[in-house]
Amino acid sequence: MAADSDPESEVFEITDFTTASEWERFVSKIEEVLNDWKLIGSATSKPLEKGELTSGVWEEKSDEISFADYKFSITHHYLKRESSTDKDIKEVSEEDVLPEAMHNLLSMSNDFPPRAHCLVRWYGLREFVIIAPAAGGDAVISESKCNILLSSISIALGNTGCQVALFVQIQQKPRRMYIGACEGPGVRMDFEMVHLRKVPNQYNHLSGLLDIFKSKIGCPLTPLPPVNIAIRFTYILQDWQQYSWPQQPPDFDALIGGEVGGLEFGKLPFGACEDPISELHLATTWPHLTEGIIVDNDVYSDLDALQAPQWSVRVRKADNPQCLLGDFLTEFFKLCLRKESTEEILGRTAFEDENKDHGDISQALQKLTEPTSVHIPRLSTMSNMVHSARKRMHKNRRIEESPISNEVLNSILLFLFPDAVERAGESSNAKRSSSRGSGIVAPEEEWNLFSQFKSAPSDSLTYKLALCLCMVNFYHGGMRGVAHLWQEFVLEMRYRLENNYLVPGLSPGSPDLKCCLLHQKLQMLNCCIERKKLRDGGRKPTSENAMVGSSERKLSNSAGKGTMEYFDNKEFEKESKGEPSQQKSWDSWSDSEEEFFECLSDTEELKESEPKERTTKDDKKKDVQKSRPEGRLHQHGKLTLLLTGDPLYIPLTQEPAPMTEDLLEEQSEVLAKLGTSAEGAHLRARMQSACLMSDMESFKAANPGCCLEDFVRWYSPRDYVEEEFTDDGGDKVLRGELSARMKIPGNMWVEVWENAKPIPARRQRRLFDDTREAEKVLHYLVGLKPADLTRHLLPCILHAALLKVKEEESIEDIPSVRKIIQQIITHASKLLRYSNPDIKKLEEIIGQITASETIIARSRSLQAKFGIKKCEKEDEREELERFLSCLLEQPEVPVIGACRGPIGNIIYKLFVNSQKASTLTPMDDEPEKPDYSDEYKSSSGAVSEFPLPTGREIILRTTLPRPAPYSKSLPQRMYCVLLKDEFRLAGAFSSDTSFF
Repeated sequence: MAADSDPESEVFEITDFTTASEWERFVSKIEEVLNDWKLIGSATSKPLEKGELTSGVWEEKSDEISFADYKFSITHHYLKRESSTDKDIKEVSEEDVLPEAMHNLLSMSNDFPPRAHCLVRWYGLREFVIIAPAAGGDAVISESKCNILLSSISIALGNTGCQVALFVQIQQKPRRMYIGACEGPGVRMDFEMVHLRKVPNQYNHLSGLLDIFKSKIGCPLTPLPPVNIAIRFTYILQDWQQYSWPQQPPDFDALIGGEVGGLEFGKLPFGACEDPISELHLATTWPHLTEGIIVDNDVYSDLDALQAPQWSVRVRKADNPQCLLGDFLTEFFKLCLRKESTEEILGRTAFEDENKDHGDISQALQKLTEPTSVHIPRLSTMSNMVHSARKRMHKNRRIEESPISNEVLNSILLFLFPDAVERAGESSNAKRSSSRGSGIVAPEEEWNLFSQFKSAPSDSLTYKLALCLCMVNFYHGGMRGVAHLWQEFVLEMRYRLENNYLVPGLSPGSPDLKCCLLHQKLQMLNCCIERKKLRDGGRKPTSENAMVGSSERKLSNSAGKGTMEYFDNKEFEKESKGEPSQQKSWDSWSDSEEEFFECLSDTEELKESEPKERTTKDDKKKDVQKSRPEGRLHQHGKLTLLLTGDPLYIPLTQEPAPMTEDLLEEQSEVLAKLGTSAEGAHLRARMQSACLMSDMESFKAANPGCCLEDFVRWYSPRDYVEEEFTDDGGDKVLRGELSARMKIPGNMWVEVWENAKPIPARRQRRLFDDTREAEKVLHYLVGLKPADLTRHLLPCILHAALLKVKEEESIEDIPSVRKIIQQIITHASKLLRYSNPDIKKLEEIIGQITASETIIARSRSLQAKFGIKKCEKEDEREELERFLSCLLEQPEVPVIGACRGPIGNIIYKLFVNSQKASTLTPMDDEPEKPDYSDEYKSSSGAVSEFPLPTGREIILRTTLPRPAPYSKSLPQRMYCVLLKDEFRLAGAFSSDTSFF
């Protein structure tokens, strides 16, 4: 007793029943989420329209909840709806208090939606919430856990007053098993499901399913209310038989021996290598039936597909079919990610010079010593153009080791350089126009694409080079073939520079900054070749050059009055003959009798300038009378020189040096590094004044006795301000002066004018050193890796691919493809304007082009299968074209007239031929049209020409009181699907809970 009365031996155990359990916390979290999503109370909206569950916009939002350590995801799926007016809400609340889900069960306008969530297809709901195990979590399999979850959602629905259907996913996820509930004021609806792998024999027909439905609802009324029935049978066509895929495989032999400029080198391939349409699904529907109208049991069936009032068709598309254009672009794009150089790929120095070849050295010395002919020889054959380059390459590499065979290489070079072939009566312009890629796309549209994509014109050498490299990469050696062809191309550029052969396929003039950088480099090389060609073409023998040069220098320093008059008469004769005078260019005078002379040395220039600097203003006027003008283009209107009163002449000037975008960026960086200080600004102005100095010297040579004001009046008229004033005699006189910015101390124009000497353009130091620039271009081309080359040419390939897609789409006329094309143009024009575009975004563009190609291939596949070319009647052909167009755009398309219409007849023939092929029955070219005189002919026991359905869907629904006869009449529904390896029943059974 003492031990028991000891306070230390007593133990007090207190259990706090006010603490929430894990299950209560789980229910509380469900209620919290439902409150956050504002799913409390009743929500009303307009009745569902026909097809709204498919055509409407579905949205969803998700959250995470947990039951102890077990995580669930809760997702709200709902159809975006228009908010109802207050009047509608009031009317609904007065007339009907049932939850919206119960109204959806009875809606017959949205049965069998072709594209929707499985619960939408089974129950016709427009809004529901799903609680499912989180990703990676274990499935809810045990019955006790399922009951706990079902109890949890029932409590949450009762506590919150939520009238949205709430489901719980159980069993393994692929089985798509759901149980759930929906509650309203005095009503409850339970969602139940049965899923089996095999269809029980007693439930393999409508009568057996009706027995299940009636036994489940257990209606106490006698007789039972009528059961509304909707039935759909689905037939799948997989074996197309004689309607094979029409795409022809590429002719690999034609890549070598075909016509130059044809499909192999001038155009990209197009089309799918496999049939992009794998299956055709025909759905025959009986939308409104009652129990007593139709018979379907294990002995007899009235459900014949040919008698179905509604037919609809959908196609199953092949997943990622292999497409030629998409494969070409993808493989070419992969080169951008490689890092190997040409030397590493080919295993040797790719562009080594044959300095050890004594024969070549002797020829080079002979070339330097022999007199240069004015006449430029014409290109004869390709072997003459590339013989020396090919010879050097083959000495270090055997022919059998070359990635590209000689035959293919010759064909490619002939396609790239058509001026190497003699064609009587054909000009180079005609040759270039014959090799254009697509003749269907309008020229203005093609120009817009070329400028937007920053690629190159479709008839240019760069564009054709991109096509050839893409072809070589796919068919002839991959990266090694690309490196080989690029090596040959650069050797050809070197050969043309050395022999003054212009590069074909390039527009004349300065580099076009709207093109890709590689195209600009080739244009720059062409400018160098043209300048070199003009300089070499105007060269006379050495002795004559020296004699004429010395006489010119004597005349320029000490010419008399008669000599000046002679040259003035000569200039006048040029003008009277109509020689070019619109532009200040080398072309306007390089072909004349005047010759180009390199600039004099600095010491000679100083000796000539010293006497002029010592003269006074009066002596200067005397010297003007003795000097002669040189390098005049034509007289400038009525302007005269301010000091002498002689007419002002426009001089011949040098063209500014052409520049590519990388040179412009480099020049901008150099000028930007000079800073903003006064010294930096002065140095920057001096660097930019080379062209101004040249123009001032040309102006002084053409207008002896001129001053800076005369030059400004011609060169920058806005910087010469004229004012009208009245002199002493009362006459109005114009007096001009330089603008304010020209009078700023230290003005660069004044400094350059003082240092400028009267030297005509042909005697000046060249602004554009074509020899140095040409070597820089060739060095740049030699240093390009295949990956760099691919990045330069990728805009051209995308340009060519899009032109190909536009060409093919113009034949098929597919609206969705036109929309994708516009998206590609918008996306690519923003992306390709940068020198280093994002790789992932480029992949997206290629994916869009491949998607367009796939859609066009699907259209052609459907046209071939439905025999659109065989339609003789114009109205039937137009109807079939609209049907096929909708079949590409929409998930499911109704067949007008079902089996009795022209389109239904075509579908019937497709299935009949497939059925005959499966039963080894000889196929007729034209199966007879079905006979509709006997409605039940197909059920007489004979073998039907139409195949058996692959799947059967049946919806049973009714309205009756449950569980007691005096209960409220509520909707009941059961969805059944019967497949070869699946049997599913999805029931929604309502009951009145007012007194139960």
